[in-house]
Amino acid sequence: MLSKATPAPIRTAALFAAGVVLLTACGGGTTNSSADGGGGDKADGFPLTLKNCGRTVTVKAPPQRAVSVDQGSTEILLSLGLADRLAATATWSDPVMKGLEKANQGVERLSENRPSSETVLDKEPDFLSASFASTLAKGGVAPREQFEKLGVPTYISPADCVGKDNSGGGDGARTAPLTMDSVYTEVRELSQMFGVRERGDALVKKLQARVTKATDGIDGSKASLLYWFSDSKAPYLAGCCGAPGVITRELGAKNVFDDTHDEWPQIGWETVADRNPDVLVIGDLSRTMQTAESAEKKIEFLESNPVTRTMDAVKNRRYVLLSGQAMNPTIRTVEGLERVAAGLRDFGLAG
Repeated sequence: MLSKATPAPIRTAALFAAGVVLLTACGGGTTNSSADGGGGDKADGFPLTLKNCGRTVTVKAPPQRAVSVDQGSTEILLSLGLADRLAATATWSDPVMKGLEKANQGVERLSENRPSSETVLDKEPDFLSASFASTLAKGGVAPREQFEKLGVPTYISPADCVGKDNSGGGDGARTAPLTMDSVYTEVRELSQMFGVRERGDALVKKLQARVTKATDGIDGSKASLLYWFSDSKAPYLAGCCGAPGVITRELGAKNVFDDTHDEWPQIGWETVADRNPDVLVIGDLSRTMQTAESAEKKIEFLESNPVTRTMDAVKNRRYVLLSGQAMNPTIRTVEGLERVAAGLRDFGLAG
């Protein structure tokens, strides 16, 4: 689920003064690296070129002043031990992932929501990363082309463009189900671009081990789930095939709105009550952009609204609380899988 802000005009002076690397951009799709990634902070294997969300990205040397403008991307970089190479971050829906608090404290936060392009460029970045295509597009921080013309390489999570159509309104629609492979690809590619490939490989192995452990011996085929990200007036609920789809499929369960490919369609409560899910997976957000952001507010609404309070999941208080990042395609999707699996076990719905 995304947040939106209006971009400000690009300021060119700061970028040219920074002497950042130039980028050659064109169409593309699959990864095509010209380097072995190297290790540590050495520039061995650079320049490095790869395909990313329809563009060709070239990084001449490991970034030293990166700006990450979405929390999911930030948490990958922090998990790779790259806090000292982050000039700033932005767009936060939740507290930072457990274990990264100390590393995050030393990095400037530009904005809780999407920053202006001017604010980003004031940091004189040599690399820009984002989790969502809409962040680096018209209506977001600024289109990728504007940063690339100023010599700033940009990178977007493959999870938001591979098998996904972002040309329509809202949060886009999935043309193919998301898999964790897209998240693992993001980890590996970012680690390559920062010259720390071995750290990326190690992080992927840890995530894969956690998925295996979370799903061991579980059969959720008797459980139906509903994922509610935000807003009580026109709720954003998960469609079939985004990060909640990964969680649902891994557990063998059913998403009651698996008949829509929209990432986060807005669906009325009457329809929700009619589908009557066994378990409600509830986003517990710290931001205050929309109604019912926190889990507490969501549960208060569910238990007082005449339409929702009669649902089986509400009457039996079968709630699983997740961070917003665990409901987006990030490394924290694994955290979401672990918590939903634990919830199904607690509710006697794990097989």
